[in-house]
Amino acid sequence: MKSYKPTTKSRRAMTNVDYGGLSKVGPHKPLVVRLRSNSGRNSQGRITTRHQGGGNKKLYRMIDFRQNEFLNMPAVVTTLEYDPYRTAFIALVKYQNGEKRYILAPQGVSVGDTLIAGESVPLKTGNRLKLKNIPIGHQVYNIEIRPGAGGQIARSAGLYAEVLANADGYTDLKFLSGEIRRVIWECYASIGQVSNSEHNLVVIGKAGRSRWLGVRPTVRGSAMNPVDHPYGGGEGRQPRGTRKPKTLWGKVTGGHKTRNKKKWSSKLIIKRRK
Repeated sequence: MKSYKPTTKSRRAMTNVDYGGLSKVGPHKPLVVRLRSNSGRNSQGRITTRHQGGGNKKLYRMIDFRQNEFLNMPAVVTTLEYDPYRTAFIALVKYQNGEKRYILAPQGVSVGDTLIAGESVPLKTGNRLKLKNIPIGHQVYNIEIRPGAGGQIARSAGLYAEVLANADGYTDLKFLSGEIRRVIWECYASIGQVSNSEHNLVVIGKAGRSRWLGVRPTVRGSAMNPVDHPYGGGEGRQPRGTRKPKTLWGKVTGGHKTRNKKKWSSKLIIKRRK
């Protein structure tokens, strides 16, 4: 982690990830696209998600979450880069046929390393193979939920899942939340842990830095008027005045389960998260 000299009050506590290990290059232009920013507004121009807008301009890097185009073909890591759209670092890999792709960079990979994806390839950090061929106890990331759909689980900085069992066409995975879930063992997953594991230690430090990230100010409900929020009103500071915690629209939040009871994947969850 990188800390700063306390030249101002906000600088005193501010921390950031040290990007010294990343390649000092710009993004690979054929794999970059500009996404339109809607600032939390829908097609009618109405705000549907609050506290979004502004921020520095950024380009989206097209990440290959499937890695199934060039199976069993080695790829060399050419650069390690920062991605403004995600917490993890990304790696630009070059295959033997000259094709280049962006992938999620695993923890511990460096420029010049060789990675490979296939049904059954060596158990090396960054390699991608089917869950049924990964021994118990290994850490995996960028895990598919359906075969061929591309990685959807464990993609944020520092995340991984642990392989607990392989049986009857399913692999049991334990996540950092404590949840244990079954996944079809024909799905692909990458060996290791997602890079930038220190991301959770970042201290924003000042309001302006949140604005650079596209986060607009948040006002407490208790500071509003009764017309604007269930917590609003009163002379001076007042208690909540309502039995259960609620959103601005009166929807109960505290202890209220939000998962759809009829969700198809519920039968695959062996143990709920804590």
